[in-house]
Amino acid sequence: MNKIAFLGLGSMGLPMARRLLAAGYELTVWNRTAAKADLLASDGAKVASTPAEAVRDADVVVTMLADPDAVHAVVDAMLPALREGTYLIDMSSIGPQSFADIVAKLPEGVTAIDAPVLGSVDRAASGELALLVGGDPTPVQAILDQFGRVTRCGGPGTGSALKIVVITAVIVGVTEIAEAVKLAAAYGLPEDLVNAALNNSPLAGVAARAFAEGVYYPIRLAAKDVALATASEDLPLARTVHERLTSLADAEQDLGKVVEQLR
Repeated sequence: MNKIAFLGLGSMGLPMARRLLAAGYELTVWNRTAAKADLLASDGAKVASTPAEAVRDADVVVTMLADPDAVHAVVDAMLPALREGTYLIDMSSIGPQSFADIVAKLPEGVTAIDAPVLGSVDRAASGELALLVGGDPTPVQAILDQFGRVTRCGGPGTGSALKIVVITAVIVGVTEIAEAVKLAAAYGLPEDLVNAALNNSPLAGVAARAFAEGVYYPIRLAAKDVALATASEDLPLARTVHERLTSLADAEQDLGKVVEQLR
């Protein structure tokens, strides 16, 4: 399991790939925007020009992509080059149905594991992500350990399901913190007083995420994750939050910035 292909070098994927290089793995990388892959060449990574080229000799393939459409496109492109015995670890946030659809495409002898993560770019760089893993990660445990703490969720797809459950709760909670701050402003309460009270309330964890600095989970991806949830079940509150998120002016800002944008 020494040869790894890593596909998707966005704000999360890039520091994760760097951790594999630092651990001594033989790494081939691919990214739709080639300049991001080139950033790793000086660190010893091989840069592939296509997904198929990236995975051709890989024992393990890691995908860290933005949404279901991106994962499907990349998997379709790599399919002809996947070898029997390869492990595909999808760490994207795509939900259980899309993961099942990916599994159905794979050639016989290719094992898929879903391992979406909780945590932002700071934890990706330090190897302190929370990995929600569906399927048996034992053969690739050493690789997953480079990224953070593994929680075994059950069979294939259960990690993807739990990720959507947890992240939807976080997104709805952060949006509610934003509205609480707006209400506090209407009452004329000092911002420092309100923030301290929220940080010492039962919502402390959500408030800490809402006010966090140095993290990056774009609002557009938060909206995508909530849409995956509402496509699976009737969730009126989550549906309303999705409408609010998609109406914001700057979808590239971190989720915590809804506090400012909803004022």
